[in-house]
Amino acid sequence: MASGSSQVGSSSTADLKLQFAPFCSALEAGFWHQLTQKKLNDYRLDESPKCIKGYYYNGDPIGLPTRLTLEFSAFDVDGPTPARCCSAVGTLYNTNTLDAFKTADKKAMLEKEAKEIWDAIQSGAAVKEPSILCRFILLTFADLKKYHFYYWFCFPALCFLEGIRIIQPASTLEEVFSAREITALQEAYDGLCTRKGTTAIPYFLMKSVADGVEVALLEDWDHFFTDSSMVTVGVYDPCTLSQHPGWPLRNLLVLLAYRWGSSLDSVRILCFRDRTLQGSRSVQHSITFQIKLPELPLNSACPKSVGWEKNPKGAMGPRMVNLSECMDPKRLAESSVDLNLKLMRWRLVPSLDLDKVVNTKCLLLGAGTLGCNVARTLMGWGVRHITFVDNAKISYSNPVRQPLYEFEDCLAGGKSKAMAAVDRLTKIFPGVNAEGYNMSIPMPGHPVNFSEATLSQAQKDVEQLEKLISQHHVVFLLMDTRESRWLPTVIAASQRKLVVNAALGFDTFVVMRHGLKKPPANQDLPAGTDSSPSCSSTSSSSSTPAGSIPAVPASSLFSNIPGHKLGCYFCNDVVAPGDSTRDRTLDQQCTVSRPGLAMIAGALAVELMVSILQHSESGYAVASSSDDRMNEPPTSLGLVPHQIRGFLSRFDNVLPASLAFDKCTACSPIVLDHYEREGFHFLSKVFNSSHSFLEDLTGLTLLHQETQAAEIWDMSDDESI
Repeated sequence: MASGSSQVGSSSTADLKLQFAPFCSALEAGFWHQLTQKKLNDYRLDESPKCIKGYYYNGDPIGLPTRLTLEFSAFDVDGPTPARCCSAVGTLYNTNTLDAFKTADKKAMLEKEAKEIWDAIQSGAAVKEPSILCRFILLTFADLKKYHFYYWFCFPALCFLEGIRIIQPASTLEEVFSAREITALQEAYDGLCTRKGTTAIPYFLMKSVADGVEVALLEDWDHFFTDSSMVTVGVYDPCTLSQHPGWPLRNLLVLLAYRWGSSLDSVRILCFRDRTLQGSRSVQHSITFQIKLPELPLNSACPKSVGWEKNPKGAMGPRMVNLSECMDPKRLAESSVDLNLKLMRWRLVPSLDLDKVVNTKCLLLGAGTLGCNVARTLMGWGVRHITFVDNAKISYSNPVRQPLYEFEDCLAGGKSKAMAAVDRLTKIFPGVNAEGYNMSIPMPGHPVNFSEATLSQAQKDVEQLEKLISQHHVVFLLMDTRESRWLPTVIAASQRKLVVNAALGFDTFVVMRHGLKKPPANQDLPAGTDSSPSCSSTSSSSSTPAGSIPAVPASSLFSNIPGHKLGCYFCNDVVAPGDSTRDRTLDQQCTVSRPGLAMIAGALAVELMVSILQHSESGYAVASSSDDRMNEPPTSLGLVPHQIRGFLSRFDNVLPASLAFDKCTACSPIVLDHYEREGFHFLSKVFNSSHSFLEDLTGLTLLHQETQAAEIWDMSDDESI
């Protein structure tokens, strides 16, 4: 290519000028995949130059362009180069916006890279490490929402203003060397590569000797050539044209002219091409020609440079590749979900541990209004494993409040909520691993001993629930009755599983995490904690409609409560759970709430879980309170409260924290001990007995009697005054 032109041509004049076949960029899909991962996980908003590596090959069949290839390994600069390929180190400029890509100062980029090559030539570094001569620039913008990748390559080349005169046109090896010399050349080159521990050397020196051919590295010039009248320099040439060399020769000629040009009348160039044809290796298609190097004084300034690649239309401009068309839509969906989450870490939460969230297995007990909203929010956080448990069918009133269902789901008696929820999640995001179980949860006050079949089914349901809780990391209690939460609370407390509970009133809600019990083998408590039993409120849920929430506990006055001493949903009640739907009117049997309440509570339940997972102590984290709102938050996402109690009429939330109640009917030591020792035998007593069974067991009955006696004593004292 004459002085700056990027076109390959020919001339029949006596004053023939050397032309070069420019590089053509070849980027594999693996490169874009790696760039995507680097952008999301490492670079983020960093636009500083990055070092990458490509390679070129000299054994392509005739007709293929001179290619520089970048694949998935391009970001591992110190990694291996494919066999029989030469490496080329480049600079990646990845921009954050398309506008930045378009307005980047490409002239300055080229001049900077060319100056570095020129400095390496002047200092002699390019002689010791000739790969410096074959550098490149890659300017990119990755539109990761559409998977459109914009890019522009530059292969910097220093130019002689007057061009390079050809003394002897290109000839094949057979026209210049004997068969013995060609064989000797191939063997000598292989030997040089072996000594250097590689399979390809970009530039080498060659001379004929009595018994064949000798080759050497570029740095051996001064003692290799004793006669400068005939100097042969070899280049590992990726070009397949019969009359023209490839781009890697350009900067080498500048180096030769600067270092040895004054002592050379001419130089013979050997474009070494090592091709395998029909299983047989051949270098016969290599070409050689003789040139006259222009003068390049030692005090010369950096020569003019060219190198920006033309687009497919032959104009100076970038290229674009659309990978969305060749990617599996399901993979695209997964990548897009990950993108939205990883963007949080770029500016807002750099320390966010997404793996903890994405890999969390969540069990949702209840697939109604709360369950649907919790599931959607979990998917927004990238949670892949979601399991539903519900025994209800979809009714006509459900779809407007429960976003996983539609009108068609109500027909013919209604689909199973658990199964329909799984189907809808899979349609929303095929990458989710969703399961559904159409089953009942045995409850206190709901007898199961009417028949052997009923008792057997209840036992199977208990065993299934125990298995499901053991297989998941977090259990969400999203049912619409108080008593349905009792059994999973007991099982999860016994298995030391994190429980997030959400309950609704008309315009109030509570979202809370249950205290995470310390394993029996670890009795050490965090320093500064109090081992005294909690105070409990005297609120009773037995007189409130289904779906109501416990009152704010008196024990919320405590602060700095560690996670293992926090109370559960039942710790603030002094009445055991029973059948809350008996003798109720329709409005009392249903959870009648303001329509937006479930969305708020469901979202907060998931956000509470995520905040807990970001804490170094997870479920054992000390509970944040309302007083902590002005303090430094314990996690990158903020506070980790015990409870969030919302009052929609006032648009207000409070963050109370309460100690575990030693007489709790669900998580107290005596209940857990009986459950772990007696199993279903103990549970069947609870299911078939009135609430007095649990109250007698835990000591609540005695507490009631003592309270009543104290009240009578106080009244008698008042009357005596």
